[in-house]
Amino acid sequence: MRLFRICLLALFLFPTLATAQIPTATLAGIAHVAIRVSDLTRSRDFYQKLGFEQAFTLSKDGKTSEAFFKVNDHQFIEIYPQQDPSQPIGFMHLCFESTDLAALHRAYLARTLTPTPVQHAGAGNLLFTMVGPEEQNIEYTQYMPGSLHSKDQGQHLGAQRISKQIWGVSLRMEDPVAARTFYEQMMGFHESRNALEPGLIPLLLPGTSGQAVEITPGADQVLFAVPSVRHAAAQLNEAHIGFEKHDSMLTVQDPDGNRLVFLTVQSETGWRLPQIPWLTR
Repeated sequence: MRLFRICLLALFLFPTLATAQIPTATLAGIAHVAIRVSDLTRSRDFYQKLGFEQAFTLSKDGKTSEAFFKVNDHQFIEIYPQQDPSQPIGFMHLCFESTDLAALHRAYLARTLTPTPVQHAGAGNLLFTMVGPEEQNIEYTQYMPGSLHSKDQGQHLGAQRISKQIWGVSLRMEDPVAARTFYEQMMGFHESRNALEPGLIPLLLPGTSGQAVEITPGADQVLFAVPSVRHAAAQLNEAHIGFEKHDSMLTVQDPDGNRLVFLTVQSETGWRLPQIPWLTR
């Protein structure tokens, strides 16, 4: 009987100890989405009509290689102009923010993931990347003092922004079940209690951001939180931007057909939007 009790205790204790030894891998939120466009001038005009001001650019060989449009002090839309016809137009990658990128890197290694080494990126922040399900690129960044992003704090926050937060991103996957398993078991995402639409349950980022990734067999989409769909519709009409209304969501396509969705979001605690201080800026 004593041996049985010891074995029974081990069954409960050892998995707990093993789990405790794996570092947590929390994320501060979504840092940016990257999109490649066919015409930078045309896309700049479109995103500025939505109230997202261009904060800064990066150049290569005398040409703009990347333009950063600001949603809030922690979230950007990165626009890459097509350099040659072989480059596909559309959604490129999603980037998550961490407040301690070195610790996140160690946590991923402990989970047998294979992130690249942490390095400094062109804008002055820390960065590493990882190959996700179906070979898509996932980026991770930590905003650093003196970077272009940090220097722009409090600036280029358009008063007429249609949204002040990228709430989530829909990622198109050929095998959504396998992709969901990867995000849940390997990266620590967990299902929201609130279904975005029938059959599609967002996966919340590990941490307290209240932001989400939606794994879907459909199109890639960037999901923006708005306090009022009616008000957002009025803003789109005033900017002469066409949209489709589906229940409580508005869908817009940019000049290259990339899909932007504006919706109200119920957080896990019942608030309309997650209570994050920088959402007011």
